[in-house]
Amino acid sequence: MIGIGIIIPVLPDVIRRFVSNQDAVNHYFGYFVALYALMQFIASPVLGSLSDRYGRRPVLLNSLLGASIDYVFMAYAPSLALLFVGRIISGLTGASMTVANSYIADISDDSNRASNFGMIGAAFGIGFILGPLIGGALGHFGHEVPFLAAAGLNFINFLFGIFVLPESLPLRHRRKIEFRKLNPFSSLIKILKPSPILFFVIAYALLFLAGNVHPSIWTLYTEKKFAWTSLQVGISLSFVGLIYGFSQAFLTKKLVPRWGEQKSLNIGIVFNALGFILYGLAPEGWMMYGVMLISCLSGLAMPCLQSMMTKKVEPNRQGELQGGLVALSSVTAIIAPILYTRTLNLAMSNEGIHLPLGLPYFIAALVVVLCWYLLTQMKPVSLKEEL
Repeated sequence: MIGIGIIIPVLPDVIRRFVSNQDAVNHYFGYFVALYALMQFIASPVLGSLSDRYGRRPVLLNSLLGASIDYVFMAYAPSLALLFVGRIISGLTGASMTVANSYIADISDDSNRASNFGMIGAAFGIGFILGPLIGGALGHFGHEVPFLAAAGLNFINFLFGIFVLPESLPLRHRRKIEFRKLNPFSSLIKILKPSPILFFVIAYALLFLAGNVHPSIWTLYTEKKFAWTSLQVGISLSFVGLIYGFSQAFLTKKLVPRWGEQKSLNIGIVFNALGFILYGLAPEGWMMYGVMLISCLSGLAMPCLQSMMTKKVEPNRQGELQGGLVALSSVTAIIAPILYTRTLNLAMSNEGIHLPLGLPYFIAALVVVLCWYLLTQMKPVSLKEEL
């Protein structure tokens, strides 16, 4: 996650090496983010099934080594086309998040499942505390430097995996690979079939679609609205990571046992919607930090959803479940950057009806409201009554 976070603040400047028109930069930025998600969509069920057969550890190690090599390749890509080729490879190796989630499911029980998923969310947050800050600072030494730093961190992580990380999946829980399930669309079809977890799956997809507004446009939005530099973008993203990490590591552990998973989920949804509205309305850059603080409780939603789903799935199917969820989230992550960068370009345009620059964030808030509505229809207790 630190490696991914390092390159975010400098991505627009990297794309500007090859194109100068700002609308084109925004579009290519969206395609760049979407391509990563597309590759994850293709690779996630494959890696999930491989980890169910051969164990989590070897799949994680190969993914980390591949990511390390790929970041070096992208650092020196001489053309936009080759930069996109590197992005394809990074998406394939980045699909190891499926395996990481399965690892968490392997080592968890009912007493610690939500907090353990909160910890992996905290790791994501830590990556965005350190990564963007390092990337924004290193970008001053050259566009390739953040990519080389990301390569080095992935290789260090690979070495850590070799010498420290134990295997989590016992031999008795391993199963043969079913090749028909390697098709990412089959994972989607299966996870979207009527089941006890279907409404959680729908909520997961909607929340993920909304949450992807940040990686899709944060750098572009803050550059345009507040004239932030790559370092200022890095600092702001680091603060986002700090707040998110605190929410996942501390609030999830403390509040979910006290409130219960259902109520914690509901509260997280409400604060997600509120946060997106305020991000879109903020007239000054410093206000974005206040919105981050207000949005702190939004981090409760995703760990609770994941915990509720994993409780209903057998141990030897966790890889399949997580592969399906990552495939689903990858589809939303393919759609999100194209949707949000295009609406940002629409808002930036002076032609036709004047639209607020925060339009992408208002759309994200509407997606969360839709999630809220669906949950009120599917659950006997409404969010309003529960809160």
